[in-house]
Amino acid sequence: MNLKDVVRQELIGLNIEVVKAKNSSLIGLKGRIVDETKNTLVIERKNKTKKLLKDQITINIKFPKKIIQVNGKLLLGRPEDRIKKWKRKQKTSELK
Repeated sequence: MNLKDVVRQELIGLNIEVVKAKNSSLIGLKGRIVDETKNTLVIERKNKTKKLLKDQITINIKFPKKIIQVNGKLLLGRPEDRIKKWKRKQKTSELK
C-alpha cells in the first residue's frame, strides 16, 4: 500500500496519529477515525470524539506492517467523491 492507495480508500476505522498541525496541542493525538466529512476527520479516543480540520493537519495512518504519512490537504473533498474517482480510473484502465 502506498500514499496514492491510502488517499483513494475509505478512511473510517483506520488508526491515526497527528504528527503536524497548525494547532500544536493536536500534535501526538491518536485515535481511530469514526467519521469523515468534506473538510474534517472525526476521531475517537478514550470514548470521546475529536474533530480535526483536514487542511490543518498531517497524519500517520497505521497499517499492520506499515505507517504512511499523509498531508490532510490531500484528503480534502467528500469521501464518496474521492472513492468514486479511484473506482472510475480503475475501470478505465481495465478496459485498455
